[in-house]
Amino acid sequence: MNKNYTTAPLPFQGQKRRFIKEFRKVLLNHQPKIVVDLFGGSALLSYTSKRVLPNATVVYNDFDDYHLRLQNVDTTNRILSDIRQIVKGCPDDLRIPEKESKLIIKRLEKEFGFVDWITLSASLLFPMKYGLCLSDFKKQILYNRIKQTDYVVTGYLDGLQVVKTDYYDLFLKYQDAPGVLFVVDPPYLSTNTSTYNSVDYWKLKDYLNVLRVLDGSDYVFFTSNKSSIIELLEWIENTYQIKSLFTGATILTADVQLNYSSKYTDMMLYRFNKYKNNYLLAA
Repeated sequence: MNKNYTTAPLPFQGQKRRFIKEFRKVLLNHQPKIVVDLFGGSALLSYTSKRVLPNATVVYNDFDDYHLRLQNVDTTNRILSDIRQIVKGCPDDLRIPEKESKLIIKRLEKEFGFVDWITLSASLLFPMKYGLCLSDFKKQILYNRIKQTDYVVTGYLDGLQVVKTDYYDLFLKYQDAPGVLFVVDPPYLSTNTSTYNSVDYWKLKDYLNVLRVLDGSDYVFFTSNKSSIIELLEWIENTYQIKSLFTGATILTADVQLNYSSKYTDMMLYRFNKYKNNYLLAA
C-alpha cells in the first residue's frame, strides 16, 4: 500500500500542510465531482483530493514541473547519500566547515543531468534560501540540514490528471462543468517566484487577476494576512457597493512563525453554491 502523505514528499515553497485536515473536511462535506487545482505546486492539495474522493476527477496543474523532481528522486537520494558521507561528524543545522563544503561542491560538479536544486537547497542552505544552479551553491554558505533517510515519493501522483497550462485557460475549460470545485492557491503577493517556474515576483495585478476565477465558482482559496486582500475587497464593497468575492465564505487561519520575532497568518477561505457577485474584475 502506498504511503499516506500529509506533506509533500519533496520540499516545496508554500505547500498547505497546515490546512490539510480542514481541507479534507471541506471535500467530505461537499463531495465535488471534479477538483481542479489551478496552481498545483507540490500537488499536496491534488493528492489529498484524490485520496479523500477516489471517484472524483482531480486535475493537477503542474506548471512548476514538480513531477520531474519526483521522477528523479533516485538521483537526488544518491547525491544526498554521498554528501552525508562528506559531512559525517559535522554538527546538524550548523555551518559546514570549508573543507567539507569544497568537497560537496566537487561532488555536485559531477552531475550533468537533471539536478533537484530545490531539494538540495533544503538540505544545504540556510532556511528560506534557495539556489537554482551550481553557481548559486558556490556563492552560498552551506549548512548541514540533510535528512538522514531517503526521500520516498511512491504513488504520490497516482490517479491525478496532470496538465501544464495557464491557470486561467484551465479555469475556462472547466468553469461550466457540473460539480466542479476550483482550488486556488496562487503565490502570495510580492513572493519571489524563482523557485516556481517563473523569474518574476508575483505582483498586485497578478494577484487581483486571479480573483476572476472566484466569481460564480465553488472555490477553496488560500491567502495570508500579508496580502490584505480581504480588507481590500471589504473597502471596495463599502465604498462602491460591489460585493466582496469572499461574502459568505468560511475563513480559517493558521499562524506561521518565521523566526523568534516574525510571524504571519495563513488563511483558507471556501465558499459553495456558485452565486455571482457581479464583481468589478469579473468582466
